[in-house]
Amino acid sequence: MIAAGRYSDAYMVNWNSNVFPGILGRTCDRPCEPACRRVRVEKEPVAICRLKRVAADYKDDIQDRLPKIPKRRNGKRIALVGAGPASLAVARDLAPLGYHIVIYDRDSHAGGMMRTQIPKFRLPETVLDEEVGYILGMGLETRFGQGVDSMKALLAEGYDAIFVGSGAPRGRDLDVPGRKEAAAHIHIGIDWLASVSFGHVASIGKRVLVLGGGNTAMDCCRSARRLGGEDVKVVVRSGFEEMKASPWEKEDAMHEGIPIFNFMVPKAVTHDNGRLTGMVFEKVKAVYDGRGRRDLVPTGEPDVHMKCDEVLVAVGQQNAFPWIERDAGIEFDQWGLPRLDAATLQSTVPKVFFGGDAAFGPKNIIWAVAHAHEAAVSIDKFCNGENVRERPAPKTLLTSQKMGIHEWSYDNQVSLDKRYRVPTKDNKIVLKDIKVEVELGYDPKLALAEAERCLNCDVQTVFTSKLCIECDACVDICPMDCITFTTNGDEGDLRARLNAPAKNAKQDLYVSDSLKTGRVMVKDEDVCLHCSLCAERCPTGAWDMQKFLIEMTHAGPGCRSRSKESTTS
Repeated sequence: MIAAGRYSDAYMVNWNSNVFPGILGRTCDRPCEPACRRVRVEKEPVAICRLKRVAADYKDDIQDRLPKIPKRRNGKRIALVGAGPASLAVARDLAPLGYHIVIYDRDSHAGGMMRTQIPKFRLPETVLDEEVGYILGMGLETRFGQGVDSMKALLAEGYDAIFVGSGAPRGRDLDVPGRKEAAAHIHIGIDWLASVSFGHVASIGKRVLVLGGGNTAMDCCRSARRLGGEDVKVVVRSGFEEMKASPWEKEDAMHEGIPIFNFMVPKAVTHDNGRLTGMVFEKVKAVYDGRGRRDLVPTGEPDVHMKCDEVLVAVGQQNAFPWIERDAGIEFDQWGLPRLDAATLQSTVPKVFFGGDAAFGPKNIIWAVAHAHEAAVSIDKFCNGENVRERPAPKTLLTSQKMGIHEWSYDNQVSLDKRYRVPTKDNKIVLKDIKVEVELGYDPKLALAEAERCLNCDVQTVFTSKLCIECDACVDICPMDCITFTTNGDEGDLRARLNAPAKNAKQDLYVSDSLKTGRVMVKDEDVCLHCSLCAERCPTGAWDMQKFLIEMTHAGPGCRSRSKESTTS
């Protein structure tokens, strides 16, 4: 759709699944991209994340395409704790079904960690407000500036269900000598980012050390650079490749002149009567045992002292539920996380559900949205008296793309085409103002070029055994040697006898029924490019290319049992 310039249509397809195309198009950790079929032929996948931003940037007004909210509600009240991505996505799924949604948050604005932890140079406030606003406009009852201090009290209010999407709001601290004495100049990363976001902090010392190797550490160091930090360094316990930060986040930090020091463990804070002067680090190396488990051991080299004026601690986050009484019926595990049904997100109190970082610990926005969709299904079924574990699988549909003998309804040309780099503003501009967005995004011309790198993984090869005359024409033309006609056998043997041995055992082989000669057709789906050349060459039409459409499971009547629907209709 993006390649065709159908930006609004593309946006709505994406909005239906990930809820925040403009936000995630700038900030997502991109778990989809490693699966992209483009990496079969070259290193870089299609820029799926940044193309979602294209749809958001160039769409028309889509307000009239949003779900309509029933004037008459269904009589059920749902409380959402926290106004972050998980709770907002639950509200998006349930409000159109007639639920009365009440959403609580201690902050005065919705967005949660998207607002407090992601700097505005990565996510402009206008984009955040727009996409959060689509959901708040669905008739929610908002109680902002009002935190929840007691689960027991919330349960007593008689809500039909409660969803906890309060995130992982507590940053891990540093426990080394000198930490307490120099506390005035040492800040927890996520708290500091929130203070910057709300305008409570507008400057920082010239020499800054950032401890940690995740995305929060990258946001801290880049923010510090913009607030007056002239000498900003990142110090990490692990190696560079083992850092939890996304590769592009590390690249962006280094592009802005921020060095990253690896294999250095904090040992002490140095100070002069409480005035921070620096930190001492021990040099370590990674040693692995026979099971591949890593241990960091000292190298024996002299400790390193780094001078600094302020320290930002971004060494991890943890869940904090001081407001959930331990006798409220919700059970917690040894790590302080709620005991949940992983499929339904239901806690040991049946009407209480969790999602996002509050469920299984810190992850990212797109996982919070995924949790929200599942939790919304559970809440809807629970409120309708149904078994929350009985949920339908996603719907799938296959339709042929053949328009003629050699003509298809999609672009099937395969060519080497390297990923197009997203244009950015000059460092001289972006480092002066923390609100100036760094990435410019693709313009329509670049968006078209990048979208056309797609190798149509939504188009499947479909083989009809009874039509095959075993002429091997498809074998001859396949550019990846992924089709083989051979005698059948057990999987291990079969994988070794293919024209190109199928070494990835995690990807199932596509094996046909027995053919006229007794052989079978075997295709290695792992390397197939869906180029359709096999179908074009086939003289009998045994091969076809069919578009695969998946409709994920969402809350609503379609998820309820037929018996229930028949009795209520």
